Amino acid sequence: MTAQPKIVQDAVALADQISRALSQSGYNADFSLESLKEVDRFFDEHVTSGKAKAGGLLSQQLGARLFALGSYVGEVIRRHKGGQWQGDDNDPQGEMNIAIRLRSGTILWPIQSVMKRFKNGAEDSIWVYGVASVSAH
Repeated sequence: MTAQPKIVQDAVALADQISRALSQSGYNADFSLESLKEVDRFFDEHVTSGKAKAGGLLSQQLGARLFALGSYVGEVIRRHKGGQWQGDDNDPQGEMNIAIRLRSGTILWPIQSVMKRFKNGAEDSIWVYGVASVSAH
């Protein structure tokens, strides 16, 4: 068996790290589907009109933190539906293109969904994305 690409290893490690960080900041980040509501609450509290609030938890290291949040979302879905992370360390857009292939063959891009939530707000709910991903595929 070949080793997982580094980007996949990073995503799984960051999902655990951001879970702990969110929990320490008062969010329930226990990898349950219900915890995706907490990711939406996090965005509601730290983003205004597609921009990080000054002094908020996204005001620094925005790209890294969005990648970690997307990794958490992906890992929640993967743990509930089964499947594998897929990534390519040679892809210059690897952080955006990392995906999860569910057992059904459906491919999801959780990092892109988190980016949409950041830019568009509640209309791109992470909880709705997660529930739809788990129940529809």
